[in-house]
Amino acid sequence: METGSVTTPFGQRPMTLGMLASQKAAGEIRADQSVDKWKIYRALCEARPLLGVTDRALAVLNGLLSFHPKNVLSEETGLVVFPSNNQLSLRSHGMAEQTIRRHLAALVEAGLIIRKDSPNGKRYARRGTEGEIGEAFGFSLAPLVVRAEEIESLAAEVVAERLHMQRLREQLSLCRRDVAKLIETAMEEDLAGDWEAVFTYFRGLVDSLPRTATAEQITKTTEEMQTLREDITNKLETLLNSKNSSGNDLHTERHIHNSNPDSISELEPAFDRKQGTRSAGPIEREEVGPEVRKPQFDRDTGKTAGRIDGNGPGLKSFPLGLVLQACPEIVSYGPGGAISNWRDMMAAAIVVRGMLGVSASAYEDASAIMGPENAATMMACILERGGHINSAGAYLRDLTRRAEKGEFSVGPMLMSLARARGAGTRRAS
Repeated sequence: METGSVTTPFGQRPMTLGMLASQKAAGEIRADQSVDKWKIYRALCEARPLLGVTDRALAVLNGLLSFHPKNVLSEETGLVVFPSNNQLSLRSHGMAEQTIRRHLAALVEAGLIIRKDSPNGKRYARRGTEGEIGEAFGFSLAPLVVRAEEIESLAAEVVAERLHMQRLREQLSLCRRDVAKLIETAMEEDLAGDWEAVFTYFRGLVDSLPRTATAEQITKTTEEMQTLREDITNKLETLLNSKNSSGNDLHTERHIHNSNPDSISELEPAFDRKQGTRSAGPIEREEVGPEVRKPQFDRDTGKTAGRIDGNGPGLKSFPLGLVLQACPEIVSYGPGGAISNWRDMMAAAIVVRGMLGVSASAYEDASAIMGPENAATMMACILERGGHINSAGAYLRDLTRRAEKGEFSVGPMLMSLARARGAGTRRAS
């Protein structure tokens, strides 16, 4: 048996009760007890958080294990390795000798190895007449054999916890994606409700979660996010049912009162071109004519009077708070380095336009087709995505053409940037 009696450290190193307990446990090793050294090392790597050792200490232990001549650790094959610090440094990725000493002490303190010092503190082995190792002085690996079941149990616990955290994060990610896209749909469809406040609450839930969140914190946030998803879904279903019910009533009413099968109002229930009256519905929309109308911008309020239309329906503008939350980089270009209203936002957009090389005509066309608020919003989005756009002017003209044909809307781009920014702030993900 390699450890038949208590051995104390050489020199000034103190003896501790932990060392005594490790030596006592190692002395009770059975003759038939053995373990694969690399299998137990992998288990140690998994169980590292619970054992209180660093990855650098495990690198030193890896070097020690490489000096054992067999893959199986047992009393029969010997459990003491005796490399010099210089040799150990070469097998520990060139680690400094002083650092090696510190990590060896940490491994001894953690009860993973035992010092077996010689009378002069040197590490060596006495060999018999036939070359076999008789007595060796160095580091005993016996604790790895004795504690094999404990270490494997701790490793399994860490793996199970990691899988549990992974499932919790997956649930949160799915719920978060659902909520973001439901809010995006509601804002894009211009449904009734304070969706900006809902989005702000949603972002608050996401941002309140620490980067290294515990299982309890993730579970709590997921429950709150699931409640929010359920509330949004119920509201959307209510609005959808109300819209369908109102549409059926309108269709029935026109069928009863209009007996002319060739009537325009029968074919176009949204509005009567002759009368210019708006249709009644759960969410009223402003009537527009087929011609393109220039926006009337109120410089005092920073709002646009009227919708801007090309060949299709006008593009609605989004709340300034949402735009700044999705595109915060434009704030520094506002008057005095701040943006408090749409007038400041448009002034910042003019500065960014010149900086990005967008021509005045391209920006004016975008304002005429999309509206000044949306044109300014697009400049903020282009600034935010500057690293992915080769020509800001050409990109804006392309979006303007698509908007004029009814093939582009600001909402999806804005929400995508908001989601990307939320994810980016949480990664080094």
